[in-house]
Amino acid sequence: MADHNKPEVWLRGPLEGIPPLVQPVAHALLQAREEVNGFMADFPEILLWVKPSGLASPAFHLQHLAGVLDRLFTYARGEQLTAHQLTKLSREGKVPEIVYSISTLLEVFNRQVDEAIKQLSETDELTLTDKRGVGRNQLPSTVIGLYTHAAEHIMRHVGQLLVTTKVLKG
Repeated sequence: MADHNKPEVWLRGPLEGIPPLVQPVAHALLQAREEVNGFMADFPEILLWVKPSGLASPAFHLQHLAGVLDRLFTYARGEQLTAHQLTKLSREGKVPEIVYSISTLLEVFNRQVDEAIKQLSETDELTLTDKRGVGRNQLPSTVIGLYTHAAEHIMRHVGQLLVTTKVLKG
């Protein structure tokens, strides 16, 4: 779990090198990383792909957390998804031929958080309202809309992952 002796990330003050207007996004991503790594630390590997009552497995949530960050931050850069990103999306939640370990899935998620934080640090606040197209249909959004949705979506799945792991551990 997160270190209960420390305040939540957003209460620890501004993050050096992160523009003020995207601080809340960075805080949410770093909080998510702390929480996910904390409650997955002692999670039994054998339960990683189990879907309690048909809900998404912990492995799906771990894959999806990294995938969402990758995809939404790609759109925020004004880019479209690559064939590789689309393939990874289609495989989220499906047991692969090579079953990934918790440590591997956490490594991928942690690396994606690092990349997102780096992108936030390089964000020019004057571009936050720039329009961005999302998906094949180029649905309208903005840079700040994509960043905010990424933070919100990540925290939603962190909550779902927490409940799912608690149910599975009994």
